[in-house]
Amino acid sequence: MTTYYFSLLLVFGTLITGIIWAIDHWLWKPKRQAKIDEAEAKSGVKLNDVQAQQLAPQSALADFSQAAFPVLLAILILRSFIYEPFRIPSGSMMPTLLVGDFIMVEKFRYGLREPVTRKEFLRTGRPERGDVAVFKYPVDPDIDYIKRVIGMPGDRVVYRDKSFIIYAGCAPQCEGVEPLEIAQTEQENDLFFRNQMPLERFTETIGERTFDILVDPLRNRVSDDLMWDVPEAHYFLVGDNRDNSLDSRFWGFVHEDKLVGRATFVWLSLEFERDTSSWLPQWVPSRVRFDRLGRIE
Repeated sequence: MTTYYFSLLLVFGTLITGIIWAIDHWLWKPKRQAKIDEAEAKSGVKLNDVQAQQLAPQSALADFSQAAFPVLLAILILRSFIYEPFRIPSGSMMPTLLVGDFIMVEKFRYGLREPVTRKEFLRTGRPERGDVAVFKYPVDPDIDYIKRVIGMPGDRVVYRDKSFIIYAGCAPQCEGVEPLEIAQTEQENDLFFRNQMPLERFTETIGERTFDILVDPLRNRVSDDLMWDVPEAHYFLVGDNRDNSLDSRFWGFVHEDKLVGRATFVWLSLEFERDTSSWLPQWVPSRVRFDRLGRIE
């Protein structure tokens, strides 16, 4: 089930149970109470809860709605406007996020939106450079993607020799403008490989944001510079696993209406890799990676 249909089902479930609860509370319940009061007045004896329920029973539908409505309402508010959990399905954001990481996303960070149409009704903020953002994949909005924001509206982004150069806020006239400094420091890597060859690991700093990236020196070599001018209300996002990421370099920019929220922390991380001789199914986790839990940089 896509997130859209889940949101639709949640909204309708909350609406229907809320209507039934309201009808029961304001219409049916007073009638049941009046029937109980009349019986007590005639008999002169106060009925206990069991006797009252037998005399004027609440319908099963009303009883279910009374229990389900506050739960569904709380889930709807939490998921639509505050936090929503996501699972990382691919390695495009390694080493920051790994397959099997479960993250929390701040839904209020980039504006509050109606949960079905996603129309913004309260502007609370926009992404900052370096944010790890969840958004609707522009090619197929039913799919949620997660990447890092490096290009802001009005930026010129240049990709040269596996590195990005950012000319901030000057597009389309960036001649003579000094690029934004992106400090890059090489780190040791003994954890991340491709075809048994170690990837190169770097620590990048953009402004106040510091994070690690991976580069495959044998893939995606280009001889010419690639350049993009980011339009207004759009963002340029890339994966931290630079040579294993389908991102803005391939399908373009992300409009602010497609933003879902900012990834903030890993609340659960499961390892699924195991020895080939293991009898456990692949979907059963082999261990919990407690060292992965915490804030996302």
